[in-house]
Amino acid sequence: MRFAGYAAVFDRVDRGGDVVRAGAIRVPAHVPLLWQHRGAPVGRIERVAVDATGLRVIGAVDDPALARLVAAKAVDGLSFGYRVRAARRGRVRELTDLDLVEISLVARPMQPLARVHAVSPSPLVGRVRGTPHSLPLTLPLPDGSSLPLPQGERELGAIRVDRAPSFCPKEKVT
Repeated sequence: MRFAGYAAVFDRVDRGGDVVRAGAIRVPAHVPLLWQHRGAPVGRIERVAVDATGLRVIGAVDDPALARLVAAKAVDGLSFGYRVRAARRGRVRELTDLDLVEISLVARPMQPLARVHAVSPSPLVGRVRGTPHSLPLTLPLPDGSSLPLPQGERELGAIRVDRAPSFCPKEKVT
């Protein structure tokens, strides 16, 4: 089962009072996919990239029980493990330089906007007689505008988009 989503969203305060700034995340060549930041990998991260919104990921869940939960939308949280290289303290802790260590599927993410927004449980989902199902090509933003859906999600072709993430304006830190 494949999924796409954001493991981090820039410039939004999380439940712990941290805010990840754009440009803060250093992405290594290999990133493991874990469940709740613990244990052995439960799948693999196929693509990870930083874009204007945050840390965008495309991955595959190999654990059958967890794959069923993600496909059923019972688990849709994403998170990432990191080592802090630099941060500023103030009203919130601004994370300005991080080493990415892992990405996790989680039951309740610290960053409420870090979610799985598309799943593809099988290669045939979203295809009709060999033609890719049309996908929403944008993600809604709080001001009513939208961002183009990153190229990686478009390339999945067979992906089923259950919902795009909603970005709530009240937690933005400038």
